[in-house]
Amino acid sequence: MTQPWVVGNRWDARDGHRPDPLPLVSVIVSHFDQPAELARTLHALAAQDYPRHLLEVVVADDGSPGAVDVPEGVILVRQEDRGFRLAAVRNLGVRASSGEVLCFVDADTAPEPGYVRALSRLPALLPEAVTVGRRRHADFSDLPVDVPVVEAARGRELAEPAWLAEEYARSRDLLDADDRSYRFVIGAVIGCSRRLFDEVGGFDESFTSYGGEDWEWAHRMWQAGAVFAHVPDAVAWHDGPEWADRDGSGMDRANAQTLRLQSAIPVPGSAPRAVWSGAADLVVRVQGDHSAAALFIAADSLWGALPRARLVLDAAPDVLHGDPRAVVASAGPSAGVDARVTWLLERPVVVLDPAWIVDVVRRLGTGDVGAVELMAYDGSSLGVLTSRRAARRAERWGDSRGFETARMPAVGVHALRADPRVEAWVGGWGGVESFC
Repeated sequence: MTQPWVVGNRWDARDGHRPDPLPLVSVIVSHFDQPAELARTLHALAAQDYPRHLLEVVVADDGSPGAVDVPEGVILVRQEDRGFRLAAVRNLGVRASSGEVLCFVDADTAPEPGYVRALSRLPALLPEAVTVGRRRHADFSDLPVDVPVVEAARGRELAEPAWLAEEYARSRDLLDADDRSYRFVIGAVIGCSRRLFDEVGGFDESFTSYGGEDWEWAHRMWQAGAVFAHVPDAVAWHDGPEWADRDGSGMDRANAQTLRLQSAIPVPGSAPRAVWSGAADLVVRVQGDHSAAALFIAADSLWGALPRARLVLDAAPDVLHGDPRAVVASAGPSAGVDARVTWLLERPVVVLDPAWIVDVVRRLGTGDVGAVELMAYDGSSLGVLTSRRAARRAERWGDSRGFETARMPAVGVHALRADPRVEAWVGGWGGVESFC
């Protein structure tokens, strides 16, 4: 039996594989007051080449005024109009569905006949797969809604988003995805397994304005161990230009989205450079009892290199009580802090070369390596760093082979003496032997 995971993000290990048997797929169509666009999309879904008895269509309406017409066999669910609630209405559609695989389209984004088959293939084979199709653009104005979408788009194509096309090419269709690849998972054309969707918790319903809910969701899925893949054969046509070319898509809206996400996605390039958001990127867990001097130097050097880190201690010395980043481990190994990377230590260390350890933390979990054991010059261990992606995947399958573990010599990280000289550290004088 083929294992239900791949190493890292290697979805290409399933190239050429087809699910057998095919799963029941639920297509969730989010809609608000776009009757013509909805009709076109439902016609396109009726023309899918996926077996009809294995395809369920759910229209999730976000409080449109008046009636919403859907054909027989299409499920319609509605929520009252309380403003823009795309995240909530997608979740509503999922709750009304029963498929093992979920595909999402917006009402104004009509899929080509092979959309469902192409987008659902990987989630059917790999429950951790999150797939994103190719969103193309065309002007369908004045066209009958029952014209086949490929025919309707011919000669009416609009420009595709260059930033998406460039990233898909650079990342080899997200095979080389990293912690910031959530930006290329577009909510209008996504697919995933119900299992992972339910486990991660669906879309965050606190998003009540245009944009960002898909990126926050994709970030959580990635951190839970998801496999990201762009599927260029899963094509859906948006009626009209891309977001950047539409009325009302100016700087105020873009800034509002970025500010909304900066605390929800605490990774470099998305999080603030210095503003304290309260979100942890790294948890350093130091086990056992150690001197106040050793813990002070460890904390000072750690936060100098990685200011968003939390230091979890069995007992924090008085000198650290004023810093909210020092946490007492009274509620489990990480004291309830869920960070992107966890570094487990049995003794305090000092970071003398910040650039090296910052790079290790930044890259961990974005390739095949999900955990790293750091080795001192004498061969002793300086702890193990584990990415959240690797930890979640190991918990899910009861097997750690979903990521590789590497051992590497630590550069600029040293074990501290039990009684290091704090004066030498804060004064910047004396050699390493003063505290190591």
